[in-house]
Amino acid sequence: MEAILSFIGENISYIYLIILMVFVGVELISHVPSVLHTPLMSGANAIHGVVLIGAIIVLGKAETDDYFSLIIGFVGVVVGTLNVIGGFVVTDRMLEMFKKKPKK
Repeated sequence: MEAILSFIGENISYIYLIILMVFVGVELISHVPSVLHTPLMSGANAIHGVVLIGAIIVLGKAETDDYFSLIIGFVGVVVGTLNVIGGFVVTDRMLEMFKKKPKK
């Protein structure tokens, strides 16, 4: 328990920054018009691709006996991959909405 409290004490400014980013992100996304969601999703997919590459690099540079870094890197790669694939699926569905229906 002391290790967790000392970690929080040492990194309190980062914790505040993450909390602030969550609130700003939710507020920003909630005010985006629906017309802009498709271009924003495409941009977000590109950013998530960069995050995925970073997670792969971190995983590749981790020491073989550093299990914490290996587990965090693996989870980062898995979650980043799911995020990129899910983003492309959502973007594809949104683009399908704008296609014209075939006339009979």
